[in-house]
Amino acid sequence: MDGEWFVVSRVVGIREAKTRLSRIVQDVRQGGEWVITQRGRPVARLVPVDGPSRALGDRIRALEERGWIVRPPKGARVPVPVPVKTPGIAQRFLQEDREG
Repeated sequence: MDGEWFVVSRVVGIREAKTRLSRIVQDVRQGGEWVITQRGRPVARLVPVDGPSRALGDRIRALEERGWIVRPPKGARVPVPVPVKTPGIAQRFLQEDREG
């Protein structure tokens, strides 16, 4: 399993999550992951409880079969992460954003 992968996000607003909870939980049981938003901002992540461990290749194939990850187009470049030299700065910005 070489190459880069992208996760296809599954995002749902809190109101819609309430009405679709049974379906969302079923999806999570199968390995899915959902981000729940309130007024457009992420507030929670619904993930499966630790289950039986599978090899990385098996997990990648399962995610690909479900359409949750896709290979990038040929020639696409994944940007290099910007190094952060100040410890805790990302957390501080996130907290400020949540409060603001």
